[in-house]
Amino acid sequence: MLPMTQDEGDLDSLVRKRIRALRVAQGWSLEELASRAKLSPSTLSRIENGQRRLALDQMVTLARALDTSLDQLVETATDDVVSSPMIDAAHSQMRWPIKAEPGMSVVRQRMTNPPPDSPSRMRAHPGREWFVVLSGTAVLLLGNRRFRIETNQAAEFPTMLPHALGAEGGPCEILGIFDRDARRGHQRDGGPQRSDNGGGSARPRT
Repeated sequence: MLPMTQDEGDLDSLVRKRIRALRVAQGWSLEELASRAKLSPSTLSRIENGQRRLALDQMVTLARALDTSLDQLVETATDDVVSSPMIDAAHSQMRWPIKAEPGMSVVRQRMTNPPPDSPSRMRAHPGREWFVVLSGTAVLLLGNRRFRIETNQAAEFPTMLPHALGAEGGPCEILGIFDRDARRGHQRDGGPQRSDNGGGSARPRT
């Protein structure tokens, strides 16, 4: 058997540590994971400790038993771990694209105005939305209902119901996750709701 290169050795060590970390995170003993992967506990122990060669078929079996994929099990760290936001000062908005999910973004939005009074300014589009309030109090108009969402509370709702979002009693900041379809839906509806400093309501994930 040919000796491993340094890169192969680093990956081998990373996979072994990842198997153990995933097992511990699940709260499973060696015996429990070994049973799920149809391995003996002693074989799994030697795999985790680097005392036994980790074969490809074993990695596939262990990945399945750990409810992950082989790609995720062998994924290595990348250089672009840290990213800076794209800043839209005109709309009081910061956006971070999610590299692993093309088209998906995280948005931090500051709002100062209450939601619009006119039903004509409420939007509806396919999907669902999700956001969490970082500070202040948000008001969500959803169909004929009105919801107050306090700091550290989150809201999730079907966006086929007409909806609008604003602040209550002072500035409010929210953090939402949304995809490309949500942004397109809001653009077709004439753009985001605007606040007194030019900001719009965040359009979280659909």
